[in-house]
Amino acid sequence: MLKENLTNALSKQFNFELYSAYIYLAMSAYCDRNGLKGFANWLNVQAQEELAHAMHMYEYILERGASPVFEDVKKSPYNFENIIEVFEKTLAHEQIVTGRINDIATMALKENDHSAYIFMQWYVNEQVEEEANADQILQQVKQIGGNSAMLYALDKELAARVFVNPFPAAAN
Repeated sequence: MLKENLTNALSKQFNFELYSAYIYLAMSAYCDRNGLKGFANWLNVQAQEELAHAMHMYEYILERGASPVFEDVKKSPYNFENIIEVFEKTLAHEQIVTGRINDIATMALKENDHSAYIFMQWYVNEQVEEEANADQILQQVKQIGGNSAMLYALDKELAARVFVNPFPAAAN
């Protein structure tokens, strides 16, 4: 059985993953409204990943004999000044997620719950990739500046991203 403090921490993160999806959908909508369909696609895929993370955590809590705690999902930001701000906020958000994930992993280790600790290691490693991807795109859009041809090229590149469920066995 999952201890109450870990159940609560994982439940909070489950809810935060849903909130993350809201944020990325708001960003995707901004990009779509501003003619950046590739950026919109990349952010939409990001939202789908966050939903998959939430469901993975939900299922883990249940598998461990606990019940997830459901909270209200906060309203997400809906207005951005430009694409640079979108990816500054993306990177900042992923850094917050990294801190939260690390805190849960540390809690699991302190509780001597090796199953929860191992479960969280997937997320610890995932956050390295999440931050690197957000930072790379942020650096690219900053370097592009006002060059619309380069922005179009990056937009086209980001349009190729597709959602691949990182937990295909859990989807069955």
